[in-house]
Amino acid sequence: MTQPVPMTEIWRGPMAESVHLGHAVICASGGEIIEAWGDPATTILPRSSSKMIQALPLVTSGAARVHGLTSEQLALACASHNGAAIHTERVNRWLADLGLSDDDLRCGPQDPDDKVAHKALLCSDTSPCQVHNNCSGKHAGFLTLNRHLGGSAEYIDPDHPAQKAVLDAFETVTGETSPFYGIDGCSAPNHASSLHGMARAMAWFAGAREGVDSNQTAAVQLWQAMVAHPELVAGEGRACTELMRACKEPVALKTGAEAFFIAILPNRKMGVALKITDGTTRGAECTIAALLVRLGVLDADHPATRKFMNAPILNRRGIETGMIKPAATLV
Repeated sequence: MTQPVPMTEIWRGPMAESVHLGHAVICASGGEIIEAWGDPATTILPRSSSKMIQALPLVTSGAARVHGLTSEQLALACASHNGAAIHTERVNRWLADLGLSDDDLRCGPQDPDDKVAHKALLCSDTSPCQVHNNCSGKHAGFLTLNRHLGGSAEYIDPDHPAQKAVLDAFETVTGETSPFYGIDGCSAPNHASSLHGMARAMAWFAGAREGVDSNQTAAVQLWQAMVAHPELVAGEGRACTELMRACKEPVALKTGAEAFFIAILPNRKMGVALKITDGTTRGAECTIAALLVRLGVLDADHPATRKFMNAPILNRRGIETGMIKPAATLV
């Protein structure tokens, strides 16, 4: 099958009012497909779901060790955070440790998604900074790598040594030559692969073992940092954070813009990648929850699961009018 298939349905009364179509792949650590829906060969941009790949050179180069980065900082390097104080304070300290400031970032300012931080900016009549950008942790990682490599200040340039190292890591773990890149919301290059390639990469992370080589050691350190600090990877109320906390075993989860999602399952040496073709986040969140339930690492009745899968839809009077649920082929 080469066409997208139903992944998530929006029910109102007795009918499916809307359907989110997409593709999904579950891979074993050897790269072979265990299960697939839609077209595994479809070309995708993984967006922020590739952040742990983009962070690999930070560790494999020795930059993380030389600068004494903590697991919290490694988690932030993989994060799409809410811009809450727990995120921005840590990124600001990281920049200060490098002798740098907000002006050295190249991700652009962003109004924080965190309500407290958003209100604080409004009440103080203060504009958001680049550190509020959901990708500021990734960019602090790029700056750390850049300091180690001795590159120019424009570390987001596709021809910059830092981005060349990212591309090399991306092609290595996906097992593919990337056909092109797009410029992400944070201005860094985002490399394309097949959906199978991205699932293969996540399965490689899942099967990595510390001490085998520098790449595998880095992979273990990164997924362990994500699992150890789910609140830094996204934030309160976010699917990445809540579902990582709810899983019955270590699982690293990461969303990407335009309805992408990945999962790294180290205990099972499996990787998951999915794309909802209409770019709707609710479809991706419901689908990843359903796949985690299918794989036995998440309980369908866990309160966190029920926020994203089989979740009631309420109208403005609080009356339940429908439900968002996975397609029958996923459960």
